[in-house]
Amino acid sequence: METQPLTIRSFGEDDRAAVKALWQVCGLTVPYNDPDADIHRAAGQPNSDILLGVSPDGRVGATVMVGHDGHRGWLYYVAVDPALRGQGHGRAIVAAGEAWLRARHVPKAQLLIRETNTGVRDFYAGLGWAAIPRIVMERWL
Repeated sequence: METQPLTIRSFGEDDRAAVKALWQVCGLTVPYNDPDADIHRAAGQPNSDILLGVSPDGRVGATVMVGHDGHRGWLYYVAVDPALRGQGHGRAIVAAGEAWLRARHVPKAQLLIRETNTGVRDFYAGLGWAAIPRIVMERWL
């Protein structure tokens, strides 16, 4: 089977159901994060967007939500359809998120991995990402 490249483009409202379904099948949705609210806050905003990897048949196969504060950029909701894994789509969608940040002159990119998501640490390390000794603190508003 020949690998088909995914076309990278920004989220459109017609993509909402497919994006949410992909995030769910990839285990990225949790009770304390509302995917609809996250989409609303990020899609097409001046400092954020959601990029999609779309197959030739129009299916959403990968996503990355990107955002920045001018100093640090962040990648969230990095997802690849389990049926499409191992074909370079994860590498491509991460590269698209990094390119989006570079185009905005953001000097550093970061991402968070839940401790329970052990399978992706080696993936990111293979792309040149490194774990950093930091304490992340939060306060729910």
